[in-house]
Amino acid sequence: MSWSWLRTCRWYLNRTVTLGDFHCSATATKRRTKRLPDCASSRRYATTDGGDVRVRFAPSPTGFLHLGGLRTALYNYIFAKKYGGSFVLRLEDTDQSRLVPGAAEAIEEMLQWAGIPPDESPARGGPLGPYLQSKRLELYRQAASQLVDGGHAYHCFCSPQRLELLKKEALRTGQTPRYDNRCRHLRGEQVQEKLAQGAPHVIRFRLEEGVESFQDLIFGWNRHEVAQVEGDPVVIKADGFPTYHLANIVDDHHMRISHVLRGSEWLISTSKHLLMYRALGWQPPAFGHLPLLTNKDGSKLSKRQGDIFIQKFQRDGVLPEALLDITTNCGSGFSSNRVGRTIDELISEFNPSRITTHSALLDLEKLPEFNKTHLQHHIEDEQKCNFLIKDLQEQIREAYTSAIQDEDLLYDDYIRRVLHLRKGHISSLRELVSPAYSYLWVRPSFSSQQVAALSTEARQVATFALKLVEERGEAAAVDQISKDLKTLAKQTKGTKYSDVMRLLRLTLSGLQQGPSVAEMMVALGPAETIHRLQKLLLLDETS
Repeated sequence: MSWSWLRTCRWYLNRTVTLGDFHCSATATKRRTKRLPDCASSRRYATTDGGDVRVRFAPSPTGFLHLGGLRTALYNYIFAKKYGGSFVLRLEDTDQSRLVPGAAEAIEEMLQWAGIPPDESPARGGPLGPYLQSKRLELYRQAASQLVDGGHAYHCFCSPQRLELLKKEALRTGQTPRYDNRCRHLRGEQVQEKLAQGAPHVIRFRLEEGVESFQDLIFGWNRHEVAQVEGDPVVIKADGFPTYHLANIVDDHHMRISHVLRGSEWLISTSKHLLMYRALGWQPPAFGHLPLLTNKDGSKLSKRQGDIFIQKFQRDGVLPEALLDITTNCGSGFSSNRVGRTIDELISEFNPSRITTHSALLDLEKLPEFNKTHLQHHIEDEQKCNFLIKDLQEQIREAYTSAIQDEDLLYDDYIRRVLHLRKGHISSLRELVSPAYSYLWVRPSFSSQQVAALSTEARQVATFALKLVEERGEAAAVDQISKDLKTLAKQTKGTKYSDVMRLLRLTLSGLQQGPSVAEMMVALGPAETIHRLQKLLLLDETS
């Protein structure tokens, strides 16, 4: 266990009350206190008011859930379940102009599909809702009023045109654009006069120097003197909606969030948020900033890539377990990084002290191998295999509606047999409805010319094969059929074993490549194999 994690635990334990042998400190009595993980064991986290660890995933429905968001949600979910806590989904929909229709519902649906459902959410509800920020506006107004009344925030009447001029001038002189805090110097009577006139305004938080250092659970000690590099940030916009900076701390406070686990891009803003906590007189949660998830070359994952959205993976037949596995496999925080871990195993192997500050390099070219492994696990699990069967039946009907000649090829037992024979060979169910496997669902066609090109003994081969199938019946096994086919080939006079196999493959599938002939025969079953071999026999008689 790392010394940085031990130091982190000691720092928080000095500021909080635990349920063990620690005594109350003076700063730990404002709202509630929490207990961070015991550094020598995995004892349950708890709070002095009897509540458990509470973490949240708070995306904005200005777009659909992508891999980066799924990974943040996953770490929060695992953290909550590891320590007996609650996982909260809160949607930050205050940027009304950028909301995407359907995104809010889709985010929660994708978490459900991924197998990491929230305990509290807009759809599920919960004791500390509502879980849409647009329905919590009064809480933000109260907090903003408290900040203004305490001298920690002020009304700003600067027009968008003035702010744009400030930005252009800063860029012209090679400086970082920032607000010049002009309105923080307005006298009280000036403010009241403008408010009485109905002048458009925002509310800005007054940044102060003297930021306290804080101990991040992953990045260690941090301190950003934001007042030296930023102008006073807007906390309430002109439309009355809060900005992220105010809304997230108000919601985390009222929802009793004990640990904030979010992307490392928010690390630099944490000092600003701690200033707001201090101004409001609230105890902040513990913060842990997760390292970035990047492409394998270290470049940033971009929503513009289009292929990182979870709904696309779902449509492409990727199993949720495979996505969870690969996004944790490339990162840190677990005792192993083997392929094939389930969510329960991820929870069991999770250790926050193992999370490093290094970016997680995601290689999506490996995803098919992850999916192949998890698909095999699904096939071997009877209940999950039943779901695969229903899914595959729908895909087959959609792909081959008019071409299916025998409904027996859609029966559960037949598809189950196909799945067990192909496990470890296919990476997704979609492969089984591709042209390479069409013979499983549609009887193939072939010509006498194709047959003649392979052998002049097609009739003998068909006769021998029919006898073999009739003798073996339903008890046929791939290994035994393979041996029988070698014996069959020896009974021909002038046809090589390889050509016998090509002839039988053509008869059974219409293809030149694919699974072994023996596997094809076992997969199709005796009745269908006999039907196709009889076609070869009849074709030879008429040619």
